[in-house]
Amino acid sequence: MDRSRELQQLLLTPKNVVIITHFKPDADALGSSLGLAGFLKVKGHKVTTITPSDYPSFLSWMPGNEEVLALSGDSAEPAKKAKEAIAKADILFCLDFSTPKRVEELEESVRNTGAVKVLIDHHLEPEKFATFEQWTTKSASTAQLVFELIEEWNETHLINPDVANCLYAGLMTDTGNFRHNNTTEREFVAAARLTSLGANPSEVARQIYDTNSLERLRLTGYVLNEKLRVLPEFRTAYIVLSQDELKRFNSKTGDTEGLVNYGLSVNNVVLAVLMYERKSEIKLSFRSLGEFSVNDLARKHFAGGGHRNAAGGTFHGTLDEALSRFLELLPSYQQQLINT
Repeated sequence: MDRSRELQQLLLTPKNVVIITHFKPDADALGSSLGLAGFLKVKGHKVTTITPSDYPSFLSWMPGNEEVLALSGDSAEPAKKAKEAIAKADILFCLDFSTPKRVEELEESVRNTGAVKVLIDHHLEPEKFATFEQWTTKSASTAQLVFELIEEWNETHLINPDVANCLYAGLMTDTGNFRHNNTTEREFVAAARLTSLGANPSEVARQIYDTNSLERLRLTGYVLNEKLRVLPEFRTAYIVLSQDELKRFNSKTGDTEGLVNYGLSVNNVVLAVLMYERKSEIKLSFRSLGEFSVNDLARKHFAGGGHRNAAGGTFHGTLDEALSRFLELLPSYQQQLINT
């Protein structure tokens, strides 16, 4: 961040700070948010952390989770409180999203607040809406960018084990437990530094990867046995789940997370897609290997985006229509997929 010292000066005296992340936050979104919140509280700031939706139960172990203001479709009160907090904020940190559209019903509040806006993010093509930006696609995670900003300020001594564990969780998951091609020396150095500051890699991994409900495991088994389809001629795998199927396994937020990666693990597959019904729309999760950009695919055809090898999208229509649309597109990408 070119103006990081200017932001640091703003934070020298206690401020009313709000931290917000994207709809349906993952471990990087929540970990970076709660890690930053814990750090700022140590510095003496009043901090409110907001999520525009609920999030997976396997993230609820994170220190500060009990104070998160999470919006819920069951009640209008959290949204009202969130909008009031944003309106009263001195500084608004926007973490792990590149456009205010990702906060859904809080978009207008984020755009219109008089607070100083700070964007910390690593997704492609960010919208220019913030006063300060800590942004680069070269970072594997937003949690890492938060840590590197604290390092730049020479304030790592304020990182306690709770903060370190939250930031480590974001770094670990957005590198696929240090397996994805976004893992470089920089990520391992950050992980080592966070461990030296109190992060517990074994416990963080156990909480995120080895804490499953019986229903989630059964859903996974059902998907692998009956729903995974492979198209060898396109080096593509896909999974389609209806609302009825998700209800059959009492699916909760986060239960579909990671399913798309099973498709990508099939030998000779370079593109994997998961599509499932959520209320009045179809959600799509894309993963790819090598140079094939699912970010481009999602942006052009499914009103989405993300990273080159990991992106999301949305389709307004039926599940069958979404699948048909996707299958119609594959021939135009066949040569690119074969050569990847």
